Amino acid sequence: MKQISTRKKSQQHWTWILIITFFVLGILDTRFGILGVVCMGAPIVHALKGDGKIHCSKYCPRGSFLGKFLEKISMHRQLPAYMRTKKAKNILLIVMLTVFSISLYHTGFVFEKMAFAFLRFMGISFIVGILMGIFFKPRSWCVVCPMGHGSGLIAEQRKKILNRLPAYDVE
Repeated sequence: MKQISTRKKSQQHWTWILIITFFVLGILDTRFGILGVVCMGAPIVHALKGDGKIHCSKYCPRGSFLGKFLEKISMHRQLPAYMRTKKAKNILLIVMLTVFSISLYHTGFVFEKMAFAFLRFMGISFIVGILMGIFFKPRSWCVVCPMGHGSGLIAEQRKKILNRLPAYDVE
């Protein structure tokens, strides 16, 4: 009898197409930049559902791109230890959320301007990720990624909350 696996299969071999499509569509019409909500929201949804950081290891289009295309040109150096600390990740998360929030505020919440703000934010972080991947290991951005770190924080808090809830016996 065939056993059914409960593990989620990685889609990393093809999801890089999504980020390329996002940028191509965004260049053709900046209104497509609003699709950045999906890329930024998916890790949060997974974490809230209880899947932890599964988005990072199984689905992330940016990680897929970095891993697939930077392998041959990367210097394969270790990311500096201070960049891997929780403090550094928290600082990056706060800075990026602040900059992004200010950027959205300055759009006046006009759809086209908001879409461009998402596109610009995703583009800048994509370029930073590529540079990190060249100078360090290909997926170095994934180590410090604010969305991945934020998902991890949500997963930790979710677990703490669920552990505090009383257990009820179901008979």
